Amino acid sequence: MPQQRLSQTTYGLIGRPLAHSKSKAFFTALFAENGSTESYDNFELQALTPEALYGLVLLNPHLRGFNVTAPYKEEIMAFLDSVSDNAAHVGAVNTVKIERDATGRVTALRGFNTDVEGFRESVRSMVEKATHKGALVLGTGGASKAVAEALAQLGVSVLRVSRSKSGDGLVTYAGITPELVKSHPLIVNATPMGTFPAVDTCPPFPYELLDGNNFSHDLVYNPAETEFMKRCAARGAEVKNGLEMLHRQALASLEIWRRK
Repeated sequence: MPQQRLSQTTYGLIGRPLAHSKSKAFFTALFAENGSTESYDNFELQALTPEALYGLVLLNPHLRGFNVTAPYKEEIMAFLDSVSDNAAHVGAVNTVKIERDATGRVTALRGFNTDVEGFRESVRSMVEKATHKGALVLGTGGASKAVAEALAQLGVSVLRVSRSKSGDGLVTYAGITPELVKSHPLIVNATPMGTFPAVDTCPPFPYELLDGNNFSHDLVYNPAETEFMKRCAARGAEVKNGLEMLHRQALASLEIWRRK
């Protein structure tokens, strides 16, 4: 019976598509291990509209918070009652806390960004090993903004890479030179390219410029070894996927949702 779940605390994930996501599996295993009655569900939204968002919140009175993934990390900010200083600075939200009164009525939707913390700790060891403290971040969306902020906190200079846009702090793929790769040895894929099921795709990076002095971090974690990682590793670069980041940001999100 649906009524049996009304008192159960539930969290979730919104975005499109969600078939590749391992968030639900991670949280389900975590709650089972801890003997918690909490649960986590996927809520795939074809469009982020007031009707879709508020319908989700109102029709699920047990929902206390949700993560946000592509393509809604920036768009979600317009629907929130408040945004943390960190998320506002980054310009993207990946965690929303739903506040309710004693009757279950929604009183506020508050946005946060735990991607920064998750990526910062996942990439820290690579940064410490790199001779030059520079990074090329592939992509210009919400994920790339969190990556850039995390790297800035680690003292790394960042150039974001786009197919066509240029401007302050931006370079095109065609504009990447051997000198840039040498001075920015950390390469981060902050695009969704390579995510299941499109596992044969990858950013149009000049992989031939990489060598054993480079470090490549892919935010994609499904598949575990992406095409981006394969091409970087073939040139001698140290590689890492986004699974540790996923786990770290998830635990930070849970802390926010449980906070009184």
